[in-house]
Amino acid sequence: MKFGRIQVGTPEGTQTRIVAAQPELDRVVDLGRAYALTLQRRGATAEAGVRVARALFPPSMAAALAAGPAFRDAAEEALAAADDAATAIDQVTWAAAVDPPVIRDGLTYPVHMQHFSEKVGGGLPNPQIFKTPPYFKGSTGVVFGHDAEVPYPSFTEFLDYELEIGVVVGGTGHNLTPSEARDRVFGYTIFNDFSARDLQGSEMGMGMGPQKCKDFAYGIGPWITTADELPPLAQLSGSIRVNGELWSSCSADGGIFPPDELLAWVSLGDNLQPGDLVGLGTLGNGSGLEIDRRLSPGDVLELQLDGVGVLRNRIGAREAAGWWPQEKPYPFAAAPARAEEVVA
Repeated sequence: MKFGRIQVGTPEGTQTRIVAAQPELDRVVDLGRAYALTLQRRGATAEAGVRVARALFPPSMAAALAAGPAFRDAAEEALAAADDAATAIDQVTWAAAVDPPVIRDGLTYPVHMQHFSEKVGGGLPNPQIFKTPPYFKGSTGVVFGHDAEVPYPSFTEFLDYELEIGVVVGGTGHNLTPSEARDRVFGYTIFNDFSARDLQGSEMGMGMGPQKCKDFAYGIGPWITTADELPPLAQLSGSIRVNGELWSSCSADGGIFPPDELLAWVSLGDNLQPGDLVGLGTLGNGSGLEIDRRLSPGDVLELQLDGVGVLRNRIGAREAAGWWPQEKPYPFAAAPARAEEVVA
């Protein structure tokens, strides 16, 4: 199945609903509404049906996944009333496919690593990347769904995108083995790690990981395709279009750490949570940096991935410049030479 979230206007204000996306039928099915109808047809009162349906299909995808197999089972049952709870797919407003408790973004495709190093003059990729799976943690406060407008940050002149496969975690786990971690994979979505390239080098040089060069926008969507519906990830391919023009094509072949190993590594001494999103890293030629292209205000960006769909976002106007920290004096200047050293 394909699971997504949409925004629905109600007398109480805008609400988020979990849906089953059926692009082959050009529709989405409101699973809460469909499940309530299914329960009513089995004898439940309308009020009880709604109450139970809201518990199984809350606004939060992470909360829904926390119910474990009961969520997927209820979704399958709900489809019995799909025709009475469907909306045309081009008539809905999308939210991010998942509201992740934690975003982790990995680096596992050597083609992208090589291209990136060549562009920034950084030499060969760090060998440690091949010893333990690398990842950083991103902000969950700047998540954008399909068709959402992404503001152009005031602090960059090089707005970039990154086409990634996002792994959506379906269960909890601590100190997992790869075989155990495999069972925690609920499904896959498209993950766009937007980047301010002209800030990235200076921030990473501090040894603290990315900051403003990443934490201003993450695209997630359009929906989650469950793992059982996809072939091995290495067989997937993708593409990037901007304003309808094909910019590049990508392949998911050649990843050095598969999802089960990456999730197992994340869980070592830490906890996986339902709804966590783990990006597998940018596919080769999956960023503008690699092909000497960059985004501009007004551009319509489309990231396509086989078996999932297309994540589309429009780049909004440049935001007004805000506060920026003033550089402080550097206190670690070289100590002056001693008199005897000068004489010598």
